[in-house]
Amino acid sequence: MPQARLRDRDAIAVAVGIVIGAGIFRTPSSIAGMAASESVMLLSWLAGGIISIVGALCYAELAAAYPGAGGDYGFLTRAYGVRIGFLYGWARLAVIQTGSAVLLAYVFGDYASQIYSFGALSSTIWAAIVIVGLTAINWLGVRAGTRVQLVLTIVEVAALVMVITVGLLLVPEPTAAAAAPAVATSQVGTIMVLVLLTYGGWNEIVYVTGELPDAPRRIAPLLMLSLGAVTALYLLANLAYLQGLGLSGMAGSDAVAATLMGRAFGAPGTVIISVAIAVAALTSANATIFTGGRSNWALGRDTPMLAWLGRWDARRGTPGNALLLQGAVALVLTIAGGFARDGFQLAVDYTAPVFWLFFLAIGAALFVLRRREPDLPRPFRVPLYPVLPALFCLSNAWLLWSSLAYTRAGALVGVAVLAVGAVLLVFVRPSQLKEHAR
Repeated sequence: MPQARLRDRDAIAVAVGIVIGAGIFRTPSSIAGMAASESVMLLSWLAGGIISIVGALCYAELAAAYPGAGGDYGFLTRAYGVRIGFLYGWARLAVIQTGSAVLLAYVFGDYASQIYSFGALSSTIWAAIVIVGLTAINWLGVRAGTRVQLVLTIVEVAALVMVITVGLLLVPEPTAAAAAPAVATSQVGTIMVLVLLTYGGWNEIVYVTGELPDAPRRIAPLLMLSLGAVTALYLLANLAYLQGLGLSGMAGSDAVAATLMGRAFGAPGTVIISVAIAVAALTSANATIFTGGRSNWALGRDTPMLAWLGRWDARRGTPGNALLLQGAVALVLTIAGGFARDGFQLAVDYTAPVFWLFFLAIGAALFVLRRREPDLPRPFRVPLYPVLPALFCLSNAWLLWSSLAYTRAGALVGVAVLAVGAVLLVFVRPSQLKEHAR
């Protein structure tokens, strides 16, 4: 069973490290190209932070009432039964967590290949090295995994602070040469999809509540602190991009952070930021693998046929078998990505619809569990209930629709793999929810 070995800083490193991935170094240029004004762009990033904080408040209530390493899996099982819980556990193993780890590994591979290329499949080879290496580190022990996460998060945040400093203080005013055609009206819907995806991942902190001392009372402040810091950094980063490049200059750049650093330091600046983006992807990938092992362990714990998956290594403080299986599945997906034109895009398409489907279900679970277990002690309650949880559910429904409307064939593959999990329910019968799943 998990033991309370983690510290507050470890939980914050997971939440912050997984959110501040490569997205903030890349998506602001796309958003600037769809925004009619600087104020629209900045307000969209502020709105994204507020929506994420609303979601975090909902998660904080669930995690405080039902602490444990199972996280979302435990919430869904209690709300909808063991079959839905199993289906989500399957989705985490086969689609959501493994797909996320693979797309982050491909981001690292794309940038690492600029430094050293293995040839035509260089990004795939680098991505495979990341999956194997980070799985091994986390298998070795909880301290190894959290120490790597803490160091990578510090480097990642330092890189973002460097970009902010350069944009606000060191880069001269943007010139007319960087201008691009103005946008008549803002594409608010698509802008918010990209913004919220860039904020994504904060919910993974609930998977460490079983290893965090006094988790029911600590989880809400840790989530608020983490997301408050991320929102501030994201707003400052976009202010820096605007100061250094202007809205049209941002829109005209495929890699806004690299363009900004290039203006300040030339080619060396571009190399520096490329390394920073690679580190950011590595940080998020490590946190994804770390938390994914916990949900896989919870699935094995409650499914007799998968009991080997639910074995916890007390000496190492890790779900060893769960991490190894997750690494094997991620490696298979990585190899599959090597046969696609764009392994990163395939991983995004494969993951997005299934992720938002269950995120919506978790938001609704708050309503279900409030009604079903009204007398259960809840150390933290969502303020302004039921308004804030309803807003969280509506935003998730919107993102689910958007992911189905705009993603490609890879999305159908992800949905098909989820359907395989439904078929497996005929053969794999999860046990009734146990008290230790709380």
